[in-house]
Amino acid sequence: MKLYHYHRVVAARLASGIGAVVLAASLGQAAVAAKPNIVFVLADDMGFGDVQALNARSKVPTPNLNRLAGQGMTFTDAHSPSAVCTPTRYGALTGRYCWRSRLKRGVLNGYSAPLLEPGRLTVAGILRASGYHTSIVGKWHLGLGFQKGAEGKIDYAKPVTDGPNEHGFDHSHIIPASLDFPPYVYIENGRIIELPTIDQPAVKFPGFLRRGPRQPGLVMDDCLDDLTRKATGVIEQRAKIDQPFFLYFPLSAPHKPVQPHPRFIGKSKLGLYGDFVMQVDWTVGQVMKAIREAGIEKNTLLIFTSDNGSFMHRRGADEKEDHLSDPTIQAYNETHHTANGDLRGTKADVWEAGHRVPFFASWPGVIKPGSKCARTTAHVDLFATCAEIAGATLPDNAAEDSFSWLPLFRGGDWAKPRPPVINHSAGGMFALRNGKWKLVAGNGSGGREAPKGKPFAKPYRLFDLSSDLGERKDLAQAKPELVGRLTTQLEDIRIRGRSR
Repeated sequence: MKLYHYHRVVAARLASGIGAVVLAASLGQAAVAAKPNIVFVLADDMGFGDVQALNARSKVPTPNLNRLAGQGMTFTDAHSPSAVCTPTRYGALTGRYCWRSRLKRGVLNGYSAPLLEPGRLTVAGILRASGYHTSIVGKWHLGLGFQKGAEGKIDYAKPVTDGPNEHGFDHSHIIPASLDFPPYVYIENGRIIELPTIDQPAVKFPGFLRRGPRQPGLVMDDCLDDLTRKATGVIEQRAKIDQPFFLYFPLSAPHKPVQPHPRFIGKSKLGLYGDFVMQVDWTVGQVMKAIREAGIEKNTLLIFTSDNGSFMHRRGADEKEDHLSDPTIQAYNETHHTANGDLRGTKADVWEAGHRVPFFASWPGVIKPGSKCARTTAHVDLFATCAEIAGATLPDNAAEDSFSWLPLFRGGDWAKPRPPVINHSAGGMFALRNGKWKLVAGNGSGGREAPKGKPFAKPYRLFDLSSDLGERKDLAQAKPELVGRLTTQLEDIRIRGRSR
């Protein structure tokens, strides 16, 4: 990378108030040019059991994710900080648990006010200040600031006021939220690229859509392909330029609407959901291919994970049919392949199925092929990881809950044990992970599985995940002193406003 460009970028970013980023390395060091490209792929609602590399019983072909696991590291105890999408995206980009923000439960919709606080440093911001070009392609779901016209209605001809470009990204090509939330539009660098002149009718599950405006160029079946072409195009373009790049690629799938491209329909023989998982795997393969063909594989960190567990409900022998009773969805469960493996619950729950997710990382020369890591991690750790890779020191007022994965990538361990990880449900239920112990600070799932319970309502639950990953044996009554200690740890992390 040209050092004059690096000086200009750093000076501009620091002067613009992105944050008081202190670079650990001097500007003139030759190591600047060796900074790896970073590609972070975030699936939408993909379960721990969906990938064959994690679930030997999976009947869904996932050859590309299996290959990624083989050439890199598999994290077997990786977690999204929330069991639903908006708060996980906030946490990944800011290195801060979303329950510290104004959003205490649930998710935003396509029209919601922006969630990222003014001046809040993001992982894109710290990387850009460290000399990286930063791009996002895919689902944003953090609010955008749509502008209104004279009649008080949204004027889609006006740019959004608070999108990715206001939060550290040099380039953005996004959809506003999950693909079941209007408005159904592509937005590039703050501008809606085509007016939404179509009134999209509501569609029932599994092709679930809410009624709202749609632009002619956004076709649901083509959306993931469209985003994939844009993302691989970024890789191809940036690989030609002497500057490291960061690409955040949050997918639109396999979240509902469960509408895989027609070329995948029937391929899995497991219904539409299985077909959609296959398309996600193909998408990852396209990213891997673009990196390889661009000649940058040896200097690129590629991470794949999911924003939370799958919405697919695991039915036991004693359970009644649930809301996912469409025949195309039943076909998936009837094969005894379950999207969340043997984990309890589903997306939105504080149980493990809500937030224990696939996580693979590849970085030739740094990460040992075929390696595994059993440490408990969370997506809030992305920020500190990228900062350490870039040679930047974290400011005190940023990434309050983030701890670098870099020592783990190298096959080592943290110099000091990572503080307990906090998980959060759609309904605001907290759980704390400390080693093998999991404390649930409430009396239910906090999400979809009955009983939903209430946050901080007694009795709390305690599980030993080393012997009970399915969370079936509650040990809270047998170990009241441990429950008390873990409760104190949880309260300390919540009250202090930081765990770092």
